[in-house]
Amino acid sequence: MAFPPEFLRELEDRSRIEEIAGRYVNLKRRGKNLTGLCPFHSEKTPSFNIYPGNNSYYCFGCGKGGGVINFVMDAERLDFVEAVKWLAQRAGMPLPEQSWDDSLSKLRLRVLEVNREAGRFFYQTLVSPEGRAGLEYFQGRGLDPAAIKKFGLGYAPENGFGLVNHLRTKGYTVEEMTQADVARLSQRGNPYDRYRGRVMFPIFDLRGNVVAFGGRVLTDEKPKYINTSDTPVYHKSSGLFAMNLAKNSDSRQLILAEGYMDVIALHRAGFSNAIASLGTSLTEEQARIMKRYADEAVICYDSDEAGQKATQRAIPILKNAGLRVRVVTVPGGKDPDEFMRNYGKDGPLRFKQLLEGGGTDVEYRLQKLRDQYGLETEAGRARYLSEAVEQVLGKLRDPMEQDVYAGKLAEETGVGKDRILAAAGGPARREAKKEEKKLIRAQMEVAALEAGAALNPEKKEHMRAALAEEGLIAYLFLHQDKAEALQKLLPPEKFVTAFNRRVYAALLGKTIHGAATLTGLGEELSQAEMGELSRMLAQHRDPPVSGADAKEFVRLILREAGRTGTQWVKTASDGEILEDIARRGREQKQRR
Repeated sequence: MAFPPEFLRELEDRSRIEEIAGRYVNLKRRGKNLTGLCPFHSEKTPSFNIYPGNNSYYCFGCGKGGGVINFVMDAERLDFVEAVKWLAQRAGMPLPEQSWDDSLSKLRLRVLEVNREAGRFFYQTLVSPEGRAGLEYFQGRGLDPAAIKKFGLGYAPENGFGLVNHLRTKGYTVEEMTQADVARLSQRGNPYDRYRGRVMFPIFDLRGNVVAFGGRVLTDEKPKYINTSDTPVYHKSSGLFAMNLAKNSDSRQLILAEGYMDVIALHRAGFSNAIASLGTSLTEEQARIMKRYADEAVICYDSDEAGQKATQRAIPILKNAGLRVRVVTVPGGKDPDEFMRNYGKDGPLRFKQLLEGGGTDVEYRLQKLRDQYGLETEAGRARYLSEAVEQVLGKLRDPMEQDVYAGKLAEETGVGKDRILAAAGGPARREAKKEEKKLIRAQMEVAALEAGAALNPEKKEHMRAALAEEGLIAYLFLHQDKAEALQKLLPPEKFVTAFNRRVYAALLGKTIHGAATLTGLGEELSQAEMGELSRMLAQHRDPPVSGADAKEFVRLILREAGRTGTQWVKTASDGEILEDIARRGREQKQRR
């Protein structure tokens, strides 16, 4: 069963979307509404909109939208019930008596419990005789008991059944163990431990729950590391090791290291803002999470070839998320963990000096080119300058930044700054054209999204009726007192397209219990469907649909029911079709 409507209405009243979204997005006021860079996809031009008037959001770039609960579902990766609980806890509201189907929520809770118990088991094994090999490994890496306990480190026994047997004694089922990915099934269907003979690194979410594990083998066996696959509570693309600790640091800077031990070493040295991505290259989603808590990211990957390639890949991802980027290269081909151990007590001070001396991402890329070509010969200088202009300077969008680095290139190569800037103009124009093409593609994607092709495939053949249906849905949401009259004029079964019919029926049904809200509709519609409904409301927000428009929409829907669109409708824009609707209305008025 659904939550009581009155509970959801009160929850929405206490949960203003501008306050919730403001934790994830830097919002700027634009008239009555607010806008910012979308937290759900990478963009440079704000297309994410907050509408305080009806407590909703919509992104014209990726199509996500809905009410405040939908936002929490997207931002925190929660299902509907969990998002309601999240908001209720924030608002200090007790939940009504649980009478709904919350099987997914229960599974998530049980998976979290399995992970917590598994973390305890690994830790207890580490400090027992069975975990001696693991403890010696950590001690050999310079970790003391306090660090081991702080990060919840552990050891998975080699026998392959220790954890499974332990969890069984605690009452957890085989399905719950496999859903948490701490156990796998043999060909005969018997469970066995996912991790065997490995030191264990628990991974926590932002609320401090154990959601996954990373395990490092102590032999030459491959792979060296294995990590939890995606589960009901964990997604590799968004996980960041030690982010639960780093988000509480006073700094608006995050140090992005490559491995678990690097992060632990940096935290022990006082750099509590260190994090690491988890077994994969940095993702856009991880970068967006970082942006919530920082304005600057310092990349401190290993200085070997793989680490440098990873640095090159990470720079544009972090910049596209809106972060300033600097790069620190640990000297001598070392990683931060080895650096700290080599310098002992002097390690923290020396690393702080490295941080302070770290260059920007532009300086890093220029240095890589300088190392590649050298400045000792004319040929080297020419190749360096050519690549620097083409690959670095020509891609800078800030004219002042471009001017600064053109001056530095002039000093290094002896070529005039004006000539360098002129040469950078060509790549800059090509880059601008690329951005323009990306924008056009994005607009085309939005247009396709607006056509509702995925959710409302009938719209293509019934474009005129579908647009009228959307306008009527927007009118009904704003004028719910007209619900009874509209239902008599146009019952849901008269709608031409099935998707719009379902949204219209859901909206009418909610008005029976009082005011229909996006929060309440979120119980019946999926995230994607809520995004499409939010698009309809956003598209008809200014100017809003009038009563006269609504009457014409009703007449048009009744007239168009069962017909397919003409050829011009298939190729006409939404604006042309809406203008045709308006023209027909004017013609009817003239005839009357």
